[in-house]
Amino acid sequence: MSRHIFVTGGVVSSLGKGLTSASIGMLLERRGLKVRMQKLDPYLNVDPGTMSPYQHGEVYVLDDGSETDLDLGHYERFTSGALNRHSNYTTGQIYLRVIERERRGEYLGHTVQVVPHITDEIKACILSLATPDVDVVITEIGGTVGDIEGLPFLEAIRQIPLDIGKENVMFIHLTLVPYLKAAREAKTKPTQHSVQQLRGIGIQPDILIVRTERPIGREHTDKIALFCNVEKKAVIEEVDKEFSIYEVPIGLIEHGLDELICQKLHLNAGPLKMDDYRQLVHRIRNPRSEVTIAVVGKYIEHRDAYKSIYESLDHAGFAHSTQVNVKRIEAEELERQEPELLLKGVDGLLVPGGFGMRGIEGKIQAIQFAREFEIPFFGVCLGMQCAVIEFARHVLGLADANSSEFSSDTQHPVICLLEGQKGIRYKGGTMRLGAQPCVITPGTRTATAYGKDEISERHRHRYEFNPDYRKEFSDAGMTIAGTSPDGGLVEIVELASHPWFVAVQYHPEFKSQPHNAHPLFKGFIEAALQRRQLRSGNLAAGSSHAE
Repeated sequence: MSRHIFVTGGVVSSLGKGLTSASIGMLLERRGLKVRMQKLDPYLNVDPGTMSPYQHGEVYVLDDGSETDLDLGHYERFTSGALNRHSNYTTGQIYLRVIERERRGEYLGHTVQVVPHITDEIKACILSLATPDVDVVITEIGGTVGDIEGLPFLEAIRQIPLDIGKENVMFIHLTLVPYLKAAREAKTKPTQHSVQQLRGIGIQPDILIVRTERPIGREHTDKIALFCNVEKKAVIEEVDKEFSIYEVPIGLIEHGLDELICQKLHLNAGPLKMDDYRQLVHRIRNPRSEVTIAVVGKYIEHRDAYKSIYESLDHAGFAHSTQVNVKRIEAEELERQEPELLLKGVDGLLVPGGFGMRGIEGKIQAIQFAREFEIPFFGVCLGMQCAVIEFARHVLGLADANSSEFSSDTQHPVICLLEGQKGIRYKGGTMRLGAQPCVITPGTRTATAYGKDEISERHRHRYEFNPDYRKEFSDAGMTIAGTSPDGGLVEIVELASHPWFVAVQYHPEFKSQPHNAHPLFKGFIEAALQRRQLRSGNLAAGSSHAE
């Protein structure tokens, strides 16, 4: 029988349950176990696809087109288990399924209630991942213990040991031990209260993972164990990492978490194999060079809005033993200041995805600056569309060129609505979503990066390159470097005359991993390194000449 691990959080949100869950999944996989990951989110939205990035962060898209929580990005970056629509459920999805059954009369006139109908549906969603080939299912419960909206999920996981046996279930609770500078000591009381709330629901944690700014020592962990009714060895410190989130699994190993889980769940696990990962962490801690990449977006102040973009830049840096310093620039700032003031000294420019008119002109100005001054440029989704608009205006001379998303009466809609999107009324889950094949044009920079002629990448958009303008762009020097297999949709554009100018309609950041950086991000950072080295050489030559 598959074992189940449930990860809950307490005291405050944003403690890193997703990262911790993913790290646990990695350690178990590297002991030879088959792991499946899952996130249960308490909000009523059916999925995060229509939620503001300011509130929710990025929407992470899976191969099957599911729009999911950003924590699933951690799962894919740390583990290899397949993720699909069953890997992320929200309260909205659960209630919708129950209500639809009630409307069909499947409950035979019974009163439909949170217990047992909602909780039974939650349990069914959890247990559906426990297929015969899966050793461990790790389910993260979103939110914080004490949140009223999370109670049905906690009640459901409380019941699961009664259904499948306590020996097959483990509860891991992630909590915070704050350090009060005025008192000069760590405080365990918030953790005690969090566990007390969890126990009041009927869940006794088997393992406590305590987040801390600095090591808290045996005295505090022993105190936590005593007051929370947990074995001393099952109180695991998770201290903030100095260099990178990718150090988290190493810290958990040092505290014996993987061994403890295997013992408590009686898992038939092999030895832990982490040599290659330790080498990766060594490269992260000891970069040989650095580059500065400007990311121009409209949600810059909310770091999680571009979470996978930032992680993919880091991954490419790992591949080149390079520290990637990100300069975050609000797109609207470029509409108020000259681009050279904000982009001076950067080694590369990336414009990520997004929706809506705000900041578009700033992105276009940034792209023009990168094109004209030969700064390596990478456009993703909306970033590609802005690159096409910029080229149309300033190279083709189509001053009015725009996207029909931003200007319905433009004379030159070089970006237009996908044919399949016309007439759609509902916003949720209706874009071009998920993995789509793409044929790459031989001899292009993109073909060199991928090293193959056909790829599959994940999409999330409604608008596309207008095919009516393809010849004009090609004649003026913008290469169509990739299309859908039927040739109808333009997926990649690039400029052969530029050191590195590549823009893609899809989201390559969703397929990058720390030990396997995405080819286009690797190529982009390589070009940025070359620019930095060239500039450094020129500066050195200039200094010598001046002397």
